Amino acid sequence: MNRPEIIFFGNGPLADSAFEVLAKTTNIIFHARTKEDLESVKLSKQTHPNAIGILASFGVLIKSDCLNLFEPEGILNIHPSLLPLYRGASPIESAILAGDDKFSVSIMKLVPGMDAGPIYHQETFDSLPLNKAEIYKTLAIAGATWLANNLAKICKYHNSPDQSLFPEYHLQDDSKATFTRKLDKTQALLTPEIDSAEITFRKIIAFQDYPKPKYNLFGQDVIILSAHPEKDRPQDPKSLYIECADEQYVVIDRLQPLSRKPMDAKSFLNGLSSKQN
Repeated sequence: MNRPEIIFFGNGPLADSAFEVLAKTTNIIFHARTKEDLESVKLSKQTHPNAIGILASFGVLIKSDCLNLFEPEGILNIHPSLLPLYRGASPIESAILAGDDKFSVSIMKLVPGMDAGPIYHQETFDSLPLNKAEIYKTLAIAGATWLANNLAKICKYHNSPDQSLFPEYHLQDDSKATFTRKLDKTQALLTPEIDSAEITFRKIIAFQDYPKPKYNLFGQDVIILSAHPEKDRPQDPKSLYIECADEQYVVIDRLQPLSRKPMDAKSFLNGLSSKQN
């Protein structure tokens, strides 16, 4: 049995995990990572007219001339939110910052509007650890697995455009849409003097990798790599913590002083003690 042919669009953690799943059951003939790759996408689609387009966190606007090449099924987008919620560039991070404890993935058809296309599948997870990397991986695998399991049906539709052959879909309610924006470096500096411990902790989770959560500890600028919230002031004198506006605390487990290697809190405090001595 011939493997379905795929033209894959994407970069970053969502794309990495989705690509790994799809590569097991499909023939990925081209992987577009940048805007410059779109010309190669057009050429690949001309030489492989039956190729299905799949996108995961591409971060580049795909214009109508490219979208139209993939009609009638279109380019299928793995979007990590329960659309129409959290359309845009940072759905996972925005959900973390909003205090969500459930995370979702949607499979939708890419259209010119921002994440506004019809939805073919949605799945929600309510027991994921509050770990950005794990959330990305889980949602990417779930979305890519659904696609892998349904590509045969999609390919049949491509070869014989009969709506009854295509997976069922529903249109989004645009009136319920919420939008996210790209994270930027101006958000990196933590502000526990005005934020609660819960918000500070969620910023540390959401800003991992980029823009990287930063704070000044004992006169040193550091990136906080992992932490956990505590209601009461830690009693261990070797604890490294931040007091927040709600008089609760974020205890730092791992951090990285700028231009130095990552370390645990104990090593950081030991370094401070040696300098003082």
